[in-house]
Amino acid sequence: MVDDNIAVARRWIDELWNKARREAIDEMLAPDALLHEGETTKKGPESLKPLYDRMRSSFSDVKVKIEDVIAQDDKVCLRTTSSMKHTGAGLGMAATGKNVTVTGVTILRIKNGKIVEGWHNWDMMTMMQQIQGAPMAATFLAAAG
Repeated sequence: MVDDNIAVARRWIDELWNKARREAIDEMLAPDALLHEGETTKKGPESLKPLYDRMRSSFSDVKVKIEDVIAQDDKVCLRTTSSMKHTGAGLGMAATGKNVTVTGVTILRIKNGKIVEGWHNWDMMTMMQQIQGAPMAATFLAAAG
């Protein structure tokens, strides 16, 4: 079971971010999946799509590298490093063309091959500093919420 869950978690990162397959959200998330980011919890695939669309309209050449995987029972923890290029205005600011590198941690709870719960933390402040938009961080969070 643990190895199967690791495969699902790796596929989630690869399909959604590296291959830019938005449809993976519907394919891999359970309809009632709980998604936590900071103090915010959302439910279901539709709740993830606005944030995903903002990220995709802001960044191109997205590559997420899984640095570490820790798994136990129905949970998989991934430590990632993401690189991308700021090529769009989805953050509410003009594209800078700058390359960005961001680290993050994602924990996924998986049941019957579907993600039923997820927690995600990433270093958004460093990302915003790299594109010289640290004051925009609060605006981005508010719009994504």
